[in-house]
Amino acid sequence: MDLRFLGGADAIGKSALLVNDSLLIDYGLEGGTPARTPLDADPDAVVVSHGHLDHVGAVPSLLAGGRRPPIHWTPPTRELAALLARDTLKLRENRYDRPFTRAEIAALGEVSEPHGYGEPFEAAGHEVTFFDAGHIPGSAHVLVDDGATRLLYTGDFHTGDQRLLAGSSARPDADVVVCESTYADVRRGNRRETEERFARALRETVHRGGTAVVPAFAVGRTQEAMLVCDAYDIDCYVDGMGVEVAKRLRRVEGYLRDPDAFRSAMRHARFVTGRRGQKKRIAAQNTVIITTSGMLTGGPAMTYVPEIRGNPTNLVAFVGHQVEGTPGRRLLEEGRAAFDGRVLPVAARREAFDFSAHADRDGLRAFLEDYRDARVLTVHGDATDRFAAELREAGFDASAPTNGERTTVTE
Repeated sequence: MDLRFLGGADAIGKSALLVNDSLLIDYGLEGGTPARTPLDADPDAVVVSHGHLDHVGAVPSLLAGGRRPPIHWTPPTRELAALLARDTLKLRENRYDRPFTRAEIAALGEVSEPHGYGEPFEAAGHEVTFFDAGHIPGSAHVLVDDGATRLLYTGDFHTGDQRLLAGSSARPDADVVVCESTYADVRRGNRRETEERFARALRETVHRGGTAVVPAFAVGRTQEAMLVCDAYDIDCYVDGMGVEVAKRLRRVEGYLRDPDAFRSAMRHARFVTGRRGQKKRIAAQNTVIITTSGMLTGGPAMTYVPEIRGNPTNLVAFVGHQVEGTPGRRLLEEGRAAFDGRVLPVAARREAFDFSAHADRDGLRAFLEDYRDARVLTVHGDATDRFAAELREAGFDASAPTNGERTTVTE
């Protein structure tokens, strides 16, 4: 089996892996100006592991020029991909670096082929099977069999339970494992303790007369925060693209851990549909506001945080990793950040709560214990070389490929 790493190999972002020059797994987008995509590809078929921008964001560009490779994904990933694509164009309206067109988004419906977990299907001459990866709704480990070699592409995955999803438990036989390593150097605390600390911080803020703003990623983290607020009976508003994502997930409830709990969280939350004036009135209340974007790079959070910044009774509660160089990271570390081109000091308290939907160091190692006889290729991390070296010390046949690298793997 021939593998070519087109993106996301030695860094987090714009993941893409070409198998036997015909089957493409993921085709992500990395934000910024200009937007960055993986190396060019013209596959016979595409398989998408899950609906996050860095794995599915550039898929519509594969349909340029009348190309129509079939795109295989789970039903939730199909829902999320179309939503993310339209949002990408909206954010880049009237800019030169739009990665695809509205026509190419519309063409997704012509080539979409959804599949459930554990249902083998054929793609570009390979047998492919999805297994629940426990990361976001519809996320999948991708097993590819070309008749000689079995490849397991983990995608992003989590081995622990979240309120939204149960952790990954599938361990299909494989000869080679392409394994994400986002948190290969992190050991995470107890999830329930993190929830309790989060709920206590929100309650105490509101009780003292303050407002808590929870910047959250639209896909997965917003809905997880909604479920936590419902479980702890904390009133909350929800704003941003996470609202539409939550509504889309109601269409695919079979992919959620507890559909009844999710419906309850949807009833409990108050969705914001108004403009800037309404947001400012909500920010003046003693309440909790869950809103995009998770790293303060745009979205309604850019209205809410400036509105509450001057009062130390208020709270900005981060529930996702803040990448270095983002406004969220700067706010968390320095107490100031850029809003609408102005760097403003923020007197409101800042706290971080680790609700990551990725396996940590222990989760990755536990997962890979079932693949001691396989070849392991570490990708999608900031320290893939170091993780591969640690695995070799533990007796694994492990290495860290780089973007553009081509390698041949055998049984």
